[in-house]
Amino acid sequence: MNDELIVYGLTIFLFLLISAFFSAAETAMTAISRPRIYQLVMEGSKAAKLVNSLRQRKESMIGTVLLGYNAVNIGASVLATSLSIKYFGNGQELVFTTLLMTFLVVVFTEVLPKTYAIQNAETVSLKLAPALKICVTLLYPLTRCIQLLIHYMMKMFGVNLSKKSNLVSGTDVIRGTIELYHREGKMIKQDRDMLGSILDLNDIAVEEIMIHRKQVETLNIDLLPIDLVDQAVSNMHSRIPLWRDEPDNIIGLLHVKNLIKALNDHADPTGATLTTSEIQHLCGKPWFVPETTSLRDQLLAFRSKRQHFAFVVDEYGGWQGIVTLEDIIEEIVGDIEDEHDEGQSDIQKAGDNAYYVNGGLSVRDLNRSLDWNLPDENATTVAGLLIHEAETIPSVSEQFDIHGFRFTVISKEATQLTRLRIEKLPDTVLPEDMDV
Repeated sequence: MNDELIVYGLTIFLFLLISAFFSAAETAMTAISRPRIYQLVMEGSKAAKLVNSLRQRKESMIGTVLLGYNAVNIGASVLATSLSIKYFGNGQELVFTTLLMTFLVVVFTEVLPKTYAIQNAETVSLKLAPALKICVTLLYPLTRCIQLLIHYMMKMFGVNLSKKSNLVSGTDVIRGTIELYHREGKMIKQDRDMLGSILDLNDIAVEEIMIHRKQVETLNIDLLPIDLVDQAVSNMHSRIPLWRDEPDNIIGLLHVKNLIKALNDHADPTGATLTTSEIQHLCGKPWFVPETTSLRDQLLAFRSKRQHFAFVVDEYGGWQGIVTLEDIIEEIVGDIEDEHDEGQSDIQKAGDNAYYVNGGLSVRDLNRSLDWNLPDENATTVAGLLIHEAETIPSVSEQFDIHGFRFTVISKEATQLTRLRIEKLPDTVLPEDMDV
């Protein structure tokens, strides 16, 4: 009797151990990071290759785990029940056996192994992968039959399991991961903004970040050469667009460095000996790009053409502004200020949850700087957003409550809103979009 009890007990213990193995393997295989496994595969880890192979055959792996897990649990329960009936009767002892097996299964084959596996997913999956691979191979005929049966039954109910489900894109997964790590404090805001901006490059057009033509300093090629040289070398920019007859007629891009080199070659710093044709010969051919070009495509074009400067045109071919390589880089890393940039910031503190904002600042830059969520679908700049929502050109001191923010016009030049005060309203009093 004692020997039989020992055999029964060891068998039940073995079944519970196998159940814990399947439980831990399932949790670890589903919890481990796919990028981490890919990295280990690239480093030559054989165990990682097994894990990757099992994850690619996820249906067979899960089928094997569930089959093995339930089989050994049922087997352990049957043996325990049989042992209880044979040696202790079928009364209260059977209830005790049921409660005991439930406790053992829940604690030692469910909670304990899964808790450990989810906390050590990489270690557990790499160690259990070889044994799990053997189980998947041995039980494949049986699990395959079960899969076919499930597919047939689902088909009877009109469910097509062979159809690919609409999964979120890889970009959305990466974006969500970045935001999650930031919320958990594992990634600083600057890194989150940079990574998010890289993902957004394909969704942003050059018209959203270009420098508008009103802000671009240009020169008339028909000026006297001495005046043209004087204005060019006193300019704070290294590249200057040149036009003829009318400002819309851009004929070239003058690189100040080339101009200075030509002046040195003529040994005349005044430029009196340079002719208009010689200055025009120094200019590069203007490169025009559509305003709808994505930043990603424009960045690749800058690299392939080995240029840093392009003119942006609308659908009618009209010159709208310029975009530079620095503009795209700043969209990723934030503003890059040099010694020639003006010291005044586009965003200045004006009180609790309130800021003075340059009307020409892009809505994207404002959101990124202050972690706000103002919409940028219908307007590029902050002033443009206010005009779009107000459906009029506001006057100085007018206020508008828009998307939970209070906009106040501080200053304007003609129809251009140059400075605004924006205050984030408390969540408890967020109004509907309306004019005040």
